[in-house]
Amino acid sequence: MPRTADHEERRRQIAVAVCELISNNGFDAVTVARTAATAGISVGLVQHYFRTKDEMLLHAFHHVSTHVRHRIDKRIQAGIEHRRPIARVLAAGMAELLPLDATRRTEFRVMRAFAGRALDVPALAEVDIETARALRADIARAVRNGKECGEVEPDLDPWPAAVRLAAVTDGLALQVYRDPDGVQGIPAKELTSSILDAELGATFTGQCRQYDSRKDRP
Repeated sequence: MPRTADHEERRRQIAVAVCELISNNGFDAVTVARTAATAGISVGLVQHYFRTKDEMLLHAFHHVSTHVRHRIDKRIQAGIEHRRPIARVLAAGMAELLPLDATRRTEFRVMRAFAGRALDVPALAEVDIETARALRADIARAVRNGKECGEVEPDLDPWPAAVRLAAVTDGLALQVYRDPDGVQGIPAKELTSSILDAELGATFTGQCRQYDSRKDRP
């Protein structure tokens, strides 16, 4: 009997193949046959794990989301270890959602394909909605933590701030994807960094009481 690790590796192969097809040729290029060929396995084996294209897309979405989450968690952990202000840690985490390199552009295409398909498939829409809610909750938690340490005003409501910052991140991601080289001579990385700093600065207006943020900037 195949080991659990073998099953996970096969599912990972299929997810990577779906992401590659979407990245290179768009959502319509994803079929069971093409996924099998790209993954280097048989059609029957793909069908053993996923009965439909939607199931493959959902798995690819979870695969991408897990990788993004892992990178964000690493950014958060590094921020804590280096005693950086919450606003700087949040900026680094939000930047992982922007298609500023080849890996993140592929992830963005997969997520956009998933979101588009979710418009017509209620089961996928539920996952899309929960993913967006999780992002808002993460940002709201960061704002609440900022209130506790002094970076955020005590009377600020974290949820409107979270919605605004999530919307800015979503919008920036789309803008960067459309114009990966930047706008009017301003490189995309520099432009997005300045916009995130400005938006976060409107919420995180103070300094953390735990340490002097001026000493902890990267």
